[in-house]
Amino acid sequence: MSTSAQQIRAWNGPQILGYGFRPFFLGAALYAAFAMVAWIGALTGAWTIPSAFGPVEWHVHEFLWGYLSAVVAGFMLTAVPNWTGRLPIVGVPLAVLWSSWLLGRIAVFFSAGWPPVLTAALDLSFLAFLIAVLAREIIAGRNWRNLKVLVMVGLLLAGNATYHAEMMRGGMAHDSLGLRIGLASAVLLIAVIGGRIIPSFTRNWLVRRAPGALPMPFDGDDKVIIAVTALALLLWIAMPHALTTAIAMLAAGIANLWRLSRWAGWRSLAEPLVGILHLAYLFLPLGFIAMAAATLLPDAVPHSAGLHTWTVGAIVLMTLAVMTRASLGHSGMPLHADRRISGIYLLAAVAAVARVCAGLFPQADWLLHLAAASWVLAFLLFAGVYAPLFVRPRVRT
Repeated sequence: MSTSAQQIRAWNGPQILGYGFRPFFLGAALYAAFAMVAWIGALTGAWTIPSAFGPVEWHVHEFLWGYLSAVVAGFMLTAVPNWTGRLPIVGVPLAVLWSSWLLGRIAVFFSAGWPPVLTAALDLSFLAFLIAVLAREIIAGRNWRNLKVLVMVGLLLAGNATYHAEMMRGGMAHDSLGLRIGLASAVLLIAVIGGRIIPSFTRNWLVRRAPGALPMPFDGDDKVIIAVTALALLLWIAMPHALTTAIAMLAAGIANLWRLSRWAGWRSLAEPLVGILHLAYLFLPLGFIAMAAATLLPDAVPHSAGLHTWTVGAIVLMTLAVMTRASLGHSGMPLHADRRISGIYLLAAVAAVARVCAGLFPQADWLLHLAAASWVLAFLLFAGVYAPLFVRPRVRT
């Protein structure tokens, strides 16, 4: 049986279809920039998005199930062959899967003139197809420990289905059960997968340098913190404004701050490719704390501050951190962030901080403009830096 590397080298078609991360990471970045421009234009009245969803509802949906689902697909299609030892998906099957994602984006964007059930079916088919492919690989490879990751992707699909059902009934994003399910699954994915890769990548980088503190390995404390995190998210899904939920959110935030402190992040700042992972994870507990504060101190902290701490902070920074690193590693390039890659991180961090502050200071419109501009520039810079890597063969070392 050929290895994954042999299967990839055997593909002699367009190189962008030679590995799962290539079309999905590039598509996610370009779509993130496009969607932000479309959203800002709709808000300012420059144009109208021809979607059956309202502008806010479209914006929310396309972040979670447009941008994020593409990044999840690229990551999973790259990671699962390493987990299972089975062959990666390349070529025509990969093109079909990516086309399913793109068709979902087109369907939702133009859904004003489409039957709602057809729009939902086309959009939902992508994650359903992805889960089926990943489940086949994980089960065939008897990689049982990673089934929990598949369950979280399944929750992302469930959130999308719920969101579509709510929109068909005239629902609003600010009180959407589907949004809470989808966002909770994303936050839990970061807690679980981030808890694996951040200490591992940090340790690998630090052991090649001067002796000193190293990240703590995954242990029982991590399991307890993940359980607390999952419980807080479950309560938030069911009772988003309850006092009990706020207390659980606060506990999860403090627990994840302590967890992050165990990974020796302060020693990794010299390499932005590693340091950005710690910064991205920092926004996860800050999001929990902000969500708790929105319930406990509603006059001081708006609900949107917590949501954007998770979305523009934890999710965007973590996905960019993973996309930049994985793309370098699987393209045979040195694992080092040059000035251009560091610029991606800086722009994304500015977008995150500006967007959270815009919620705290709603009269400062310039913060929204800064956040939007930084967002677009970050993703366009990613596309400009990485597109050449995605369309050429891996560098052989």
